[in-house]
Amino acid sequence: MTEVSFDEWQKLDLRVGEIKKVEDHPNADKLYLITVDIGTEERKIVSGLKDHYKAEDLLGRKIIVLTNLAAKELRGIESKGMLLAAGIEEKNTCVLLQPEQDIENGAEIT
Repeated sequence: MTEVSFDEWQKLDLRVGEIKKVEDHPNADKLYLITVDIGTEERKIVSGLKDHYKAEDLLGRKIIVLTNLAAKELRGIESKGMLLAAGIEEKNTCVLLQPEQDIENGAEIT
């Protein structure tokens, strides 16, 4: 495991977001295009949650989003952030990290 300093960790901008729209990725069988409201804007995130969640089960969920990650093109579509999830590879399990209580979109995770 690579250690990072506290100063490096403080550079991460983690925010609460709400999933507003989920679409199949047109160029990938296992990816979704997820539109997330992070308070000040809506962002499109490409995510590999398709094997773990039905699209309708994601709508309206509050999640944690890394917002200051450099945009990356995934299978021809730009992804502007990363949602946080925990997984156990050998069990093929993936679980979204979510706030314990309802909290406003865009709230900073500290």
